[in-house]
Amino acid sequence: MRKPRATNPHDPVERVEMVMGIISGKWKPAIIYALVTNGTLRFNDLRRLMPKVSQRMLTQQLRDLERHGIVKRVLHPQVPPRVEYSVTSLGRSLHPIFKSVCRWADKNFVDVAKASTERGKP
Repeated sequence: MRKPRATNPHDPVERVEMVMGIISGKWKPAIIYALVTNGTLRFNDLRRLMPKVSQRMLTQQLRDLERHGIVKRVLHPQVPPRVEYSVTSLGRSLHPIFKSVCRWADKNFVDVAKASTERGKP
């Protein structure tokens, strides 16, 4: 995954594009939501909450979110090693945005699905 970089950090469109690149994707919103609602989780707990995600993809997405300060990874030195993930305060600040998107989806999903079907894109 390429590293998001705004060429002009004062341009609001570029800032939004950069941030959307950090938090968008098939699994990142689900990861953030799972950690916000469930608290600290181990890797396999996250996998159970998202059974369709591959181990490789979940690892990549967690590393990317960690690199951007959204998720914190803690390795407990024991045998076998225990790794826990939690959302940072920066990541927690995204929760109202996701709640707004959920409300918007609840209100508009039927219309969006209908428009997509009418245009031949199920």
